[in-house]
Amino acid sequence: MSIETKLAELGITLPDAPAPAANYVPYVMTGNLLFVSGQISPAKGRLGADLAVEEGAEAARGCGLALLAQARAALGSLDRVVRVVKLTGFVNSTPEFTDQPEVINGCSNLMVEVFGDKGRHARAAVSAPALPRGVAVEVEAIFEFA
Repeated sequence: MSIETKLAELGITLPDAPAPAANYVPYVMTGNLLFVSGQISPAKGRLGADLAVEEGAEAARGCGLALLAQARAALGSLDRVVRVVKLTGFVNSTPEFTDQPEVINGCSNLMVEVFGDKGRHARAAVSAPALPRGVAVEVEAIFEFA
């Protein structure tokens, strides 16, 4: 089954690939790796103050949708993805908040839903005292492609 068919089966519609917000490119392809710049969530606020873990996970899922949109823009088709190699997630959170992994699971779970076993990846989930534009979550990705 193609990834586009899988997305439709899951009821997922990808957004347009977002334009860069500053002086960088949305992705870089080198060898058989695709590096996608950090994608920000539409949700704003800090985990541990303004947002619950579930809201953060939904924000991370939104980042994942943007990552997939960027990958499709870069590769022409998500069927070219061999594997999701790594995600790095940044969570705008208070010093006391320690559930960053559960927040970034929103993105990780999406990758596994869409790609199955080839969506399983290495990952970092870290706290940040602030993120661009006051967003709750930012996630960047590395994909291997054919």
